[in-house]
Order: sequence, then C-alpha cells, then structure tokens
Amino acid sequence: MNFPVTLYLAVFFAACVGSAASVPFWIRWSRRRGWLDDPGHRKIHVEPVPLAGGLAVFTGMAAVLVLGLLAVGLDAFPPEYMDRLGYGLGKRAGQLAAVWGGALGMLLLGWMDDQWELSAGWKFLGQAVLASMVAGAGVRLTLFVPSPWFSYLATILWILTVTNAFNFTDNMNGLCAGLGILGAGWFGALAALHGQYLVASLAFLVMGALAGFLPFNFPRARTFLGDAGSHLVGYWLAVLAILPHFYTQKQPGNRWAVLSPLLILAVPLLDLSSVVWTRTRAGRPFWIGDTNHFSHRLVRSGFSRSRAVFWLWVAGFLGGALSLWLQA
Repeated sequence: MNFPVTLYLAVFFAACVGSAASVPFWIRWSRRRGWLDDPGHRKIHVEPVPLAGGLAVFTGMAAVLVLGLLAVGLDAFPPEYMDRLGYGLGKRAGQLAAVWGGALGMLLLGWMDDQWELSAGWKFLGQAVLASMVAGAGVRLTLFVPSPWFSYLATILWILTVTNAFNFTDNMNGLCAGLGILGAGWFGALAALHGQYLVASLAFLVMGALAGFLPFNFPRARTFLGDAGSHLVGYWLAVLAILPHFYTQKQPGNRWAVLSPLLILAVPLLDLSSVVWTRTRAGRPFWIGDTNHFSHRLVRSGFSRSRAVFWLWVAGFLGGALSLWLQA
C-alpha cells in the first residue's frame, strides 16, 4: 500500500504556511537585532536587508516536525499507517536525530558567519564536524564500494561540497531558494516513487518551507537567506541525496539511477566547479567571492537578473526530470 499522497501535500502546505507566516516576525526581529546585510562590494541592494530567511525556513520545518511527532504520539493517523510510521521512526530515529541536529548546527554556523564573517578555515571546520556527525550516525554514501572508511569520507566530502555549492549560488534573489525547492521536490518524488515515505515526507517538508520563503525573496527581496539560510538549504539537499536508496539488491532497477543526485543538483555543482576552476586558474583563493557565477555571466550576456534566475531554475528542473527518467 502506497503512503497517502494527501499526507505529502499536507506536509508541504503546512511547512509553506509556517515558513511564510514566520517571515514578518523574523524580519522585525532581525531589524531590531541589527542582523542585516549591508550594501557593499559586489552587492546590488542599496539599503540594508534583513537576514531572516534561514530562521523562517527552519521555523516552518521545525513547526511541522513537532506537530507530526505529536500526531504520531497521539495515534492521530489511521491504524494502517501508524504501524509503518512507528516502524520507520523507530528504525531510523538515531539517524533522523543526527540529521536534524546537523541542520540546526548548519543554521547556527551560518548565523555566526553572517554575524562575524568567519574565516574560511573555521567555517570549513564547522561544516566538517557536522558532516562527520551525520556520517557517524549511519547516513552515508556507499557508491558500491564495500569500505566503511570510504563511505564515511565520501559522505563528509559530499555534504561539504553540496553545502558550499548552495552557499555559492546565493548570489541573486531567489536563486538558492528556487534551486532548493526544485531539488527537494525531485528527491521527494523519487523517494515517493520507491515507497520511501519518511524520506519523501522530509523532502516535501524542505520544499514547502522554502516555497513559503521564496515570495519574500524573489523578484524583490524583503529578506535574504544569508549564510545561515544557504548553509541550511545546501545541507538539507546534501542529506536528501543520501537518504534515498536509488539502487539496492532488493530494488535493483537501473544501476544508472545512482546518478540521480548529480542530475538533480547539476546546476549548483557545475556552478561551484566553474568558479573554483576560474579562481584557481587566476591564482585567487577559490573561497573569495567574485562575479563569475552562471547567474552573473547570464546577466552580462544581456539577461535581466530575474530572467537569469528563471533560466537557471529551468535548467535545474530539466536535470531533475532526467533523473526521474533514469528511474523508469
């Protein structure tokens, strides 16, 4: 019996409403606390913008999580689904706790970077510690290599890469959040297709929270994600790429399906690769920002900023559609 689509929709819309409803509060809070992104080098805004996005997105997700756990505790779901939920939560409780702990850690790490502009070394160390915690809980890549050490290191590298890839894409209104919505949506669809209901619910939770935030960030930004938000988005997309089983002996399917995460996240990963290569070749530290991202290049070629973001969304959508085709 397939898990009800109505529950996925409920998770999505609840997270969307929770995130959107919390944005005005977090904007006011950020203004009072002086948590603002000031105009400056490489920035297009002329007035300080509140960095409330990450807090709003996390609020939308956390609120639904709490409500969901209460519903399970009160046996609010039909009996046939309570058994499956109880089994899934019991089996992966430790992993889910580590994943949520890592999300909170990434939010706080990004918040510290927004506040005090951490050095690249300290930020990278913090990311590595959080990624190690997730890998240590058993949420790992395998890539057909029967080595625990390889799996552990590959998982840490993957989380670091995807987190920073999304952090790099947060350079124009709506780009990071929009790519996050698409990525989470595709991971949710693939997980639902294979009956992996916990992973699908988590993916639609992320998708909904980002969808609630997006209207406040695109096309005109009343608030930014900030490093807190972009770290959170990148982290969740990295984890959502690890949690599903795209290929197993019990569900062999198409071996090429393991490429699905690379296709779904192709835009941020290729953008990261491009700017790292460009900066390294020019003899500059790859962690120092510039205006050579895909979005900047599209604007220089004649696109408006909104149109450049839109076409990168289209590319992200097509990558996800290709990944779905691989599952056929």
